[in-house]
Amino acid sequence: MSKNKAVETENIQNNVVELKNAVIRHQENIVLKDVNVEVAKGEFIYLIGKVGSGKSSLLKALYGEVNVTEGYVFAVGYDLGKIKSKQIPFLRRKMGIIFQDFQLLSDRSVYENLSFVLKATGWKNKKAMDARIREVLTQVDMVHKGYKMPHQLSGGEQQRIGIARALLNEPELILADEPTGNLDPETTNDLMQLLLKISESGKTVIMATHNYGMVDKYKGRILKCEDARLKEESSVEV
Repeated sequence: MSKNKAVETENIQNNVVELKNAVIRHQENIVLKDVNVEVAKGEFIYLIGKVGSGKSSLLKALYGEVNVTEGYVFAVGYDLGKIKSKQIPFLRRKMGIIFQDFQLLSDRSVYENLSFVLKATGWKNKKAMDARIREVLTQVDMVHKGYKMPHQLSGGEQQRIGIARALLNEPELILADEPTGNLDPETTNDLMQLLLKISESGKTVIMATHNYGMVDKYKGRILKCEDARLKEESSVEV
């Protein structure tokens, strides 16, 4: 192996996400172009920008919802420009995805929501599944709420379950799309501390947000979608 090739391989191993000259589209429209960024293990990334600036499209590209047709996009071991549709479920098992609107199954308890995900991703041993569900509920301080239905939980509690669901398969990467967008300031602070704690444990977190006050309060690396470009920012104006 050549020296240059060895360096490139080492960088890929160290980086959880890497984009080179990438173009991200929403339907047929280019929302981001010439995207060049590397994200290392354990980084906490804020993805900021106006509505329609490309934040959600970039996250969708990383978890295989949006096809990558130009440039190089790498995430958790996969070249997303070459990934086959049958590989997408395996890609997503190495990620945890947190949504603004929680997306819990309303007709199932918290435990059944989490059990559904484990079964869908190949878990079969009930004892192991019970233990893993208890572990993630403990991580998000919801271990005694497994019997509850989603409608019996507050918004903050539902999002904690969303975070627990994202952690089930020990993902390398957490993608969070406006996870605090529907929550009050106190609940937002609690969830931010939880997400930062998860990042400090070694997982990479990329979080799209409009909440610049939160970005200023809880330090992380800032990437801004603006004018169809992804730019690194040192700070934000609150």
